[in-house]
Amino acid sequence: MELIYFELLSAVLFSIGVYGVLARRHAVLVLMSIELILNAVTINAVAYATHIDASGITGQIIAIFVITIAAAEFGLALAIILRLYSQQSNANLDEANRMKW
Repeated sequence: MELIYFELLSAVLFSIGVYGVLARRHAVLVLMSIELILNAVTINAVAYATHIDASGITGQIIAIFVITIAAAEFGLALAIILRLYSQQSNANLDEANRMKW
């Protein structure tokens, strides 16, 4: 398969993720959009690494690293969102500045 197909897929996923981050106010939807952005970066990294080197080991290592960071980020963000929801009974990001010590 040619590299352009992976680039197009990655660009579409990245664009959908950026739109979701900028247009949505619900915290869970923003978190899902950030995950889409990270998946687009992972697809792009693996595609380029496979295009340069047929074994693609470098791309797979980068993908594992990005997936690990994304899992940690998701866990931490979900804990913050649950705390926000328990205090305010909604997860709207416009009212997140009210969550103080």
